[in-house]
Amino acid sequence: MISLLTGTIRSIGSDRLTVEVGGFGLSVLVNPQTSSQVTMGAQVQLFTSLVVREDSLTLFGFLNEESRTLFELVQTVSGIGPKVALSILGALTPEDLGRAIAQEDIGAIEKVPGIGRKGAQRMILELKGKLSDLSHGQQYKSHQPAWREQLTSALVSLGFSPKESDAAISNVVSSLQSDDIDASNMELSELLKLTLASGKSSRG
Repeated sequence: MISLLTGTIRSIGSDRLTVEVGGFGLSVLVNPQTSSQVTMGAQVQLFTSLVVREDSLTLFGFLNEESRTLFELVQTVSGIGPKVALSILGALTPEDLGRAIAQEDIGAIEKVPGIGRKGAQRMILELKGKLSDLSHGQQYKSHQPAWREQLTSALVSLGFSPKESDAAISNVVSSLQSDDIDASNMELSELLKLTLASGKSSRG
């Protein structure tokens, strides 16, 4: 599962970005608000959700973890797929959606393209109580530092299991700490080299 990527923006469309990561160009579907906030040639960090279908693998990207969490949550509502979920996030902020559902404001939700009145009613019914945090504008807190998530994501994409990645990163962090080096101050590429070496030795 690709959950985070950091790379250079190589093309910008209204509904997708091409991000170069480690020599590969990944096509990531985004909403227009996201594409308007990024710059060609700039580095970007995207929180991603991989949607697997029989005939396709589609990567959806968001500038913050809260939006990705909401994207995945609204798809639990019957009849809402990833494309509609993306348009919901394009039309309403997480706070606006949380407030609309808490206040049962059908009018605010049915304005979203692809939802309609019945869809709005279904969303309120199925998500009521699940979005209370978002309606108060609380940020979704990540359980580990961003650099560690990026490193884990890079290792998993290279064929390591999440468990192996975690063990290799922990080995490197403790080894650096014994030399009084803070891993969070190091370049990600350097950490990746050290972690790969550590992971290979532990694999035998």
